[in-house]
Amino acid sequence: MYVVNKTIHQLERFKRHLLIFLAVLGPGIIVMVADNDAGGISTYAVTGSKYGFSLLWIFVILVPMAYYVQEMTVRLGAVTKRGHAEAIFEGFGPFWGWFSLADLAIVNWLTLVTEYIGMITAGSMFGIPPLVTFAGVTLILFLVVLSGKYWTFEKLTLFFCAFNLVYIPAAFWAMKTPTAPGWGLAAKGLLVPNLPGGLSGDLLFILLANIGTTIAPWMIFFQQSAVVDKGLDIHDIKFGKIETFVGAVLTCIVAAFIIITTGAALHHHNPPIIVDDAAKTAEALTPLLPHGEGELARKLFAIGLFDAGFLGALCISLSSSWAVGEVFGWAHSLNKSVKDAPWFYVIYLVMLGTAGSVVLIPKAPLVTITMFVQVVAVTLLPSALIFLLLILNDEQFMGKHVNTRWENIANWSIVIFVSLMSTLFAVSTLFPGLLGHLFRRSA
Repeated sequence: MYVVNKTIHQLERFKRHLLIFLAVLGPGIIVMVADNDAGGISTYAVTGSKYGFSLLWIFVILVPMAYYVQEMTVRLGAVTKRGHAEAIFEGFGPFWGWFSLADLAIVNWLTLVTEYIGMITAGSMFGIPPLVTFAGVTLILFLVVLSGKYWTFEKLTLFFCAFNLVYIPAAFWAMKTPTAPGWGLAAKGLLVPNLPGGLSGDLLFILLANIGTTIAPWMIFFQQSAVVDKGLDIHDIKFGKIETFVGAVLTCIVAAFIIITTGAALHHHNPPIIVDDAAKTAEALTPLLPHGEGELARKLFAIGLFDAGFLGALCISLSSSWAVGEVFGWAHSLNKSVKDAPWFYVIYLVMLGTAGSVVLIPKAPLVTITMFVQVVAVTLLPSALIFLLLILNDEQFMGKHVNTRWENIANWSIVIFVSLMSTLFAVSTLFPGLLGHLFRRSA
């Protein structure tokens, strides 16, 4: 009888914890999946076509990096009930507050351009004119946030997150191509660090782009504001951290499968096929696979690219609206109507409209913009992380929820690593070939 009662108690406890987790689920999954945005899809596609499976190991590092950064926003939002922009203004004063807001606004706007590039490119693959895609997408993105309820927005967004998984079957199809090397080499690329060709400027650019598309400043602002808008409390922190870890694993798995797809089908093709965006990846894959699978893979890539851009645009615009509203003291909640929070929705719509318009400019260097934005994001990331870390170690803000010693070690290591990568990239740009020469000598 004791064993039966204990089992029933454990089942009831599990059920209760599961229900709490499902109620908390949202901000972490959304921010992580949305980070596999249109620019990210193109970055992963380029990475696989250029380097095959050689750089898959970076995602073993990026899972804990993404988790440790984002879980701090869960604690900060749940404890302070403030968004990140407001917390910086209060903790560091107006100068650094305006600096961080300007930093966010610039990077967000540039990143939004890449989201529209992805959506318009995906639309073109189905024969939809760019202007129609721009107008239709902007209208739909605006309608998604007009319900006046955070919960409605979250459910709709989680639905769109599921489409991010379409890249997984594409990898299995790519592995069926005649020149594909097999899963053993993919496992080796995941587990054995490798720098193909040495520390060249091109390799550093690709590594920075992958880091920048997995960890970005807007994610910090978005998740913290979403935690506040959803109304999560201190008691929800444990489940918020679990959800964030699940999101980090999920986003890196999808990214790895995209690289496996292009690595197997394009890099190991004879001769190798190098692509510079997701659309060209889809077109290049089509003739390499059996007719039915090739066309389906092309359509899945287009759907995934559109969905990635859609989610990215939705979340990035919201992070800007939340941040501006926090700083100016305007109503800034998805739980308020347009009448009650007009400027919140105006900022959201202006960000979408102006960024999307850039993509309509004839002969705009869209591929260059996409890769450049990822590098800009990671270059500006250390300043955002330092603000976050300093606040998380301030007992006046966090009380007993300040960072532990291990959390500080992990997060300061991330800051140092990102700063080092950015510095190496700057050195390789100013002195081409220097790092490769030093690397070969040390080897």
